[in-house]
Amino acid sequence: MPSGLVALALGGFGIGLTEFLIAGLLPQVASSFTVSEAAAGRLISGYALSVAVGAIALTAATARLPRKQVLIGLVALFVVGNLLSAVAPDYPVMLLGRIVAALCHGSFFGIGSLVARSLVAPEKKSQAVAVMFAGLTVANVLGVPFGALVGERWGWRAAFWAVTAIGVLALAAIAALVPAWAGRTPPATGTGGPGPIPPPPASGTGEPDPVPAGGLRAQLRAFRSWQVWLTLTATALGYGGMFGAFTYIAYTFTEVSGFASADVAWLLMVYGVGLVVGNLLGGRAADRDRDRALVLALFGLTLTLALFGLLAGSATASVVLVFVMGVTGFASVPGMITRVTDFAHGAALAASANVSASNVGNALGAWLGGLAITAGLGYTSPLYVGAGIALLSTVVMVIAARQARTGQVADRAPAR
Repeated sequence: MPSGLVALALGGFGIGLTEFLIAGLLPQVASSFTVSEAAAGRLISGYALSVAVGAIALTAATARLPRKQVLIGLVALFVVGNLLSAVAPDYPVMLLGRIVAALCHGSFFGIGSLVARSLVAPEKKSQAVAVMFAGLTVANVLGVPFGALVGERWGWRAAFWAVTAIGVLALAAIAALVPAWAGRTPPATGTGGPGPIPPPPASGTGEPDPVPAGGLRAQLRAFRSWQVWLTLTATALGYGGMFGAFTYIAYTFTEVSGFASADVAWLLMVYGVGLVVGNLLGGRAADRDRDRALVLALFGLTLTLALFGLLAGSATASVVLVFVMGVTGFASVPGMITRVTDFAHGAALAASANVSASNVGNALGAWLGGLAITAGLGYTSPLYVGAGIALLSTVVMVIAARQARTGQVADRAPAR
């Protein structure tokens, strides 16, 4: 494993902690600033909105800059945001710190995915992206309990100081371990890099490894591809299906499965472990046959959520299925990232748009799941809503795969 991938995973871990740990600290933060629970909740919703905006805006603004330098700048922004949160004298400064930290989130994972894939041979690019995202998935497992534990012992500010320190460490690691040429065509042997990698077809796609796009105009041209839009749509719907169910999973556990409120924390950790496993397995599968792996992952998520809705009354089945939900829900992530960047010819803006699409999907799924509960359909209804959204994602992915295959056959047909 290239050491640069470890540095990127560390950055992903820090960013993931920032996103998730606040959930375990909300009561303390609300009490400290004497604000309502709803106001404290904006520290989460404001973060999510800033991720979606920052992913596009910062990637577009830095289109012509070397990608290693951009990553260093993004992590520096992350450090400043968490430092603001740690020392915030009042609620508005705390919210500002959350927004500043969130702005780097989407761009880091979008640009970082291009850097990660440039560090390995083309046939391992999805696995490289999975290694980078491993930091995020591990943070999902540890984030809430980490925040709650540190906050309980040393106060909520200590948690943000700890994340700030992780950010400084990640910044130093990226500066030291990520090659200067990362994210663009490697230099010839003897100039500091591993030598140019020829562009054989990426496994299972028939698409050549992309040549990174240059300025903003070149980046925007990537969105002329229907395959880019189909992949972004499948990403949004896939995330929407998972988070339509996950947002209300605590109610399903306590009101349907019969668990106590105290059990929710370890059940969410089971889900988080599933995310870690799904991310790594999905990266491997995507490097073998990407479109097939994506269709199977999305269809697997559809079946898992539908089955979860049917068997939610069983505590044992719920434990198993929430783990499988994590596996199938995140197995598509590495492949989606490499797919959209392949068809966008390496445009970082498309990779960051994929992160924005996932956040749009999160909001859509949570909203539709909430509507189902409000309509009196019960606490299993978000699972069925999620299954329906995931099924739409599967259909979109099947269409995308067939169109891509048809286009490849046409390209290979002999001239008459």
